[in-house]
Amino acid sequence: MTANTHNNTKLIICALGIFVCYFYFAMLQEKITRGVYGDDNKNEKFTYMFALVFFQCIVNYLFAKLLLLTVMKENDDSTKTIYYATSALTYLLGMVSSNMALRFVSYPTQVVGKAGKPIPVMLLGVLLGKKTYSMKKYLFTFMIVAGVILFMFKDGKASAAKQAEQTGFGEILIVLSLTMDGLTSAVQERMRAEHKSSSGHMMLNMNFWSMVFSGLVIAISGELFEFVKFIQRHPNSLLHIMSFSIAGALGQFFIFRTVSEFGPLPCSIITTTRKFFTVLGSVLLFGNSLLPRQWLGTLIVFSGLFLDAVYGRNKNIKKDISK
Repeated sequence: MTANTHNNTKLIICALGIFVCYFYFAMLQEKITRGVYGDDNKNEKFTYMFALVFFQCIVNYLFAKLLLLTVMKENDDSTKTIYYATSALTYLLGMVSSNMALRFVSYPTQVVGKAGKPIPVMLLGVLLGKKTYSMKKYLFTFMIVAGVILFMFKDGKASAAKQAEQTGFGEILIVLSLTMDGLTSAVQERMRAEHKSSSGHMMLNMNFWSMVFSGLVIAISGELFEFVKFIQRHPNSLLHIMSFSIAGALGQFFIFRTVSEFGPLPCSIITTTRKFFTVLGSVLLFGNSLLPRQWLGTLIVFSGLFLDAVYGRNKNIKKDISK
């Protein structure tokens, strides 16, 4: 087997790993946050978002610890604890807001909305990091903004009942999640600039502090006990949550392998394509129908993301294993 064939095989395996893990992760996320548990007479929805993130952070932390002991052995970390704690807090709030949004909007809406992550990253990069971007970067970001607006636009002819449901709270949560993502990226950039923080240590410590913060929230609020009672009433939900968390951790591993072996560009193209097929899978499997206008908005958003991945990135881009 030639070197090129070997590399192509590894890239295909990594791409399939990202697709399979995150597709499964996305379908389980929709099942957990939007589905119902129980029989016909006692249907119950899962509402314990901080507990869900707490569980996910535990799995991510343990997985990061395993990686650092095996395939991701790295030098000692000098990053200030306050940076990890701050980025973990924004990371946690971003995940919780994103999960909570699914109680009010469809999964395709959440995915397309979250695809606008470059927008707050750019804005906060300019305002806080004094960064500059090329005109191509601004153009591709404008495409993403236009596509998101087109997708999110609410038709005035919707029925009164539909309009009552369309309170906009889900969209507000998505905007909050995007803002938290932007703040997380800004703090991470500061960490990399001052301490050259590595991906492995960042993943380990951010999940550790997120675990601490979310653990305090669910313990003080009583959500932990309600979460345990829910698991006892619906044991099958525990399997969903465990599978969801493991799929997310494995997906991060394949993203890391892709970035470390082939660079950020192939990884960006793979993850962008994966998100589009996640939207398609949600439509087909969960009956989340989209209007022609929303399909057009989706295509514009992912075209902007794809073009940005190919043409809009700086040559010396940093490694990032966040999904």
